Amino acid sequence: MRKPIVAIVGRPNVGKSTFFNKMAGSRISIVDDTPGVTRDRIYADVSWLNYDFVMIDTGGIEPNKENVILRQMRNQAEIAIETADVILFMVDGKAGLTNEDHEIALMLRKAKTPVIVAVNKLDKTDLPADFYEFYNLGMGELYPISSVNQFRLGDLLDKIVSYFPGELISDYDEVVTKIAVLGKPNVGKSSLVNALLGKERVIVSDIAGTTRDAIDTPFELNGQKYVFIDTAGIRRKSRIKEDIEKYSVIRAFSAVDRSDVCLIVVDSTEGVSEQDKKIAGYAHDCGKGIIVLGNKWDLIEDKEFKYNDVYAGIRNELAFMTYAPIMFISALTKQRVHKIIDMVNHVQSQRSVRIPTGALNDVLNDAIYKHQPPSHKGKRLKIYYGTQVDIQPPTFALFVNNPELCHFSYLRYLSNRLRDHFAFEGTTLRIKIRPR
Repeated sequence: MRKPIVAIVGRPNVGKSTFFNKMAGSRISIVDDTPGVTRDRIYADVSWLNYDFVMIDTGGIEPNKENVILRQMRNQAEIAIETADVILFMVDGKAGLTNEDHEIALMLRKAKTPVIVAVNKLDKTDLPADFYEFYNLGMGELYPISSVNQFRLGDLLDKIVSYFPGELISDYDEVVTKIAVLGKPNVGKSSLVNALLGKERVIVSDIAGTTRDAIDTPFELNGQKYVFIDTAGIRRKSRIKEDIEKYSVIRAFSAVDRSDVCLIVVDSTEGVSEQDKKIAGYAHDCGKGIIVLGNKWDLIEDKEFKYNDVYAGIRNELAFMTYAPIMFISALTKQRVHKIIDMVNHVQSQRSVRIPTGALNDVLNDAIYKHQPPSHKGKRLKIYYGTQVDIQPPTFALFVNNPELCHFSYLRYLSNRLRDHFAFEGTTLRIKIRPR
C-alpha cells in the first residue's frame, strides 16, 4: 500500500517548515532506542479524516547574485512534479506577491500534478487587499491560512485529500507478496532483481545512484504472485548532493512501508556500514520481514576461511535483528540467487503464524517460572495471561497488574523465549502490555 505524497514548494521564509511541523505534530527528528535507527527526515506521515499520506518539506528556493534562481526553481519544481501526487505551493500573505512566486508558478503550471496555492501568515478573519493579488499567479482557487495559529487548515487539507487517486490506496491485492530491495548505492540491487527475473528489467550502471525511483516489477513463480520494488540507493545524508536524491530516499522508505519482506543488500567485501544499519533499522521499525543478503560473494577470496568472520561481522553490526537470516550471494554469477524466493516465502509464512492461546500461555508460564518478572518498590509485575492479537508482524498482548512495572529487558527475555519455541525467523515480534 503506497501512501499518496504531498510536496510543499515555495520560496524561503514563507512558512513551509512551520506548516510541515504542525502537520507532523512536532519538529521532525526521530530518535529510536534501537542502535543505528536514529534518522533525520524531511518527510512525515500525516493523517487527515480517513486518509494517510506522506508530506515532504522541500526547502526554500533561494536567488543569489550569480543569477541561478531559474535553475534552482526548475530543479525544485521538476523534483516535486516527478515525486508528488499533489503539490502544495505556499506563498507569504504578509510579504505579498513576488517575482520569485511568479517564476515558481510558471514551472508548476506545466505540471500534470494538481497544484494547490496556500497563502500563509494570514491569521485574521478579514483578508487584506493584497491577498487577491495572488490570483495573478493563474493557479486557481487560493487558500488563506496561518500555519503558526493553525487557522483555516481544515479547508486546505480537505482540498489536498480530494485529489488522492483511488489506485494509490491499494496497489496490489493481498495475495501478492511485495518485496522491497534496499541498500546503499552500487551494492548490486538492480543486478540482483535482473538475476532473479532472468531478464534486464532495471537499468544497471556502475555509477552509484543510477536507479532514482522505486521501480515495481510484478512476476509470478510456481503459481505465486510477487512484486519486486527495486529502490534507489540510500546514501548517507552528507553525501546527498543532488536534490533529486533526497526524494529517492523518500521513495525508498515509502517502498518499505508498502512491502511485506525487505531484502537488505550489503556488500560482502565491505561489511555493514552505518547507513546499512539505518536502512535495516527502518525496516525493523516497520515490522517487516527481513532477509540480509551479502552480495558480491564471488569477490571474496578464501571463502571457507573468511565465511565465519564475514558472517560474525554482519551479525554483530545488526545485533538488534538477530532473527534475520543471512544469505551470501552473487548477483553477477547467480550463486545461491535461486534460493532467495524460497527464503522470502518462509519469512512471509513466519510473519503470518498464529499461536493458539493455550500453547502461548504454556510457554509464557514456563518462562515466568524460570525467570521471575521484575519488581519495583516492593511491587512485583504479575502476568495473568497472553494472547495473539495480530499477524504481519506477530503481535501479542500480555495482561498484567501494572504495566509500569514491565521493564523492556523482561519483554526482550519473553520475546526470546517465544522465538525459542516458535522460531519466527525473519520477522519482528511485538508485545503490548495491557492492564487487566
